Amino acid sequence: MNNLEKILEEIASLKTHLFNQDFLLTWDKTEDELRQTLLVAEALKYLRDNNISTNVFDSGLAISNFRDNSTRTRFSFASACNMLGLEVQDLDEGKSQIAHGETVRETANMISFLSDIIGIRDDMYLGAGHTYMLEVGNALDDGYKNGVLPVRPGIVNLQCDIDHPTQSMADLLHLKNYFGSLENLKGKKIAMTWAYSPSYGKPLSVPQGIIGLMTRMGMEVVLAYPEGYDLIPDVIELAKKNAAASGGKFTVSNSMEQAFNNADIVYPKSWAPYNVMQRRTQLLQKGDKEGLNELEKEALATNAKFKSWECTEEKMKSTANGKALYMHCLPADISNVSCREGEVAASVFERYRIETYKEAGFKPYIIAAMILNNKYRNVATILQKLYKQQKPRLLS
Repeated sequence: MNNLEKILEEIASLKTHLFNQDFLLTWDKTEDELRQTLLVAEALKYLRDNNISTNVFDSGLAISNFRDNSTRTRFSFASACNMLGLEVQDLDEGKSQIAHGETVRETANMISFLSDIIGIRDDMYLGAGHTYMLEVGNALDDGYKNGVLPVRPGIVNLQCDIDHPTQSMADLLHLKNYFGSLENLKGKKIAMTWAYSPSYGKPLSVPQGIIGLMTRMGMEVVLAYPEGYDLIPDVIELAKKNAAASGGKFTVSNSMEQAFNNADIVYPKSWAPYNVMQRRTQLLQKGDKEGLNELEKEALATNAKFKSWECTEEKMKSTANGKALYMHCLPADISNVSCREGEVAASVFERYRIETYKEAGFKPYIIAAMILNNKYRNVATILQKLYKQQKPRLLS
């Protein structure tokens, strides 16, 4: 039995309801549904690595709606769609009728006549990104129900103000491969820590995504940040409940050193304080440029008080056997490389650079898995057909 057959057998054993369901938050999915997403991603990677075509669409559009800047996620979404046979069309709001007051309900329907999937990144406005995705979903439901749309396109959250599921799921798949299995993650200590950055306004969704997902894996999750750099309270409570249910552990610390001590994995990443993001959202919505400039000055001055929150060689020595796995969603603020002082020492980053690239490399497969699960009721059967067809992606 090859690896793919094992994967397909495991998928078939799971009880899931992913067909025609949007993927917005990892904590809205069951453990089986998370496992299936990982397994489908692994199956797609197996097929691609063995030069077997994964083209399951003869035609169709995938709409790319990025309301914030992106490199990895934007290209991962395009790669995932292309791998499955969908053509990507960017929704540039500045060049659409949205600029002239077109409603979300109308836009959602107008872009969806022959669309199968919509990927949305909306992480700039705290309290708005996830809400926007729900609004788009409701508009699509209405269009499909009333016969406007022949099919209801699925939505994939490519990062919102609350969660970054394609990132955290790619991180989880990286950990699964690095440590051998999901079961091997139980009891492993992961330090999700704030780290100094010479910029401000970075979303909360990465650390929230990590603590929201890894606490479901039975891991010992430590969230560390300087006083005042809190996350959304509801997500903190969710992480506590997840850890209690999984047999894991979740603690909050104000010491980076304490978090790193005996950690198996470290994830030092800057984010803006919850209250700063709240104020920033209000100023952005008002278009108050002067207020935004003042907030930036204030936030950067506060950040500068915590330059010691850097992933250094000395801190790494205190981790498990001095060899904890370093993780980052990228791009990292690398001291004396991309900035004068940042999140991680250059020597630490360079030692783990290839691993972070591998970590990022799982994202196209995770996104493709989310799309495939949304569009096909029996995804294991589809993957089996692709394997039996043995259609080469590259002709030899």
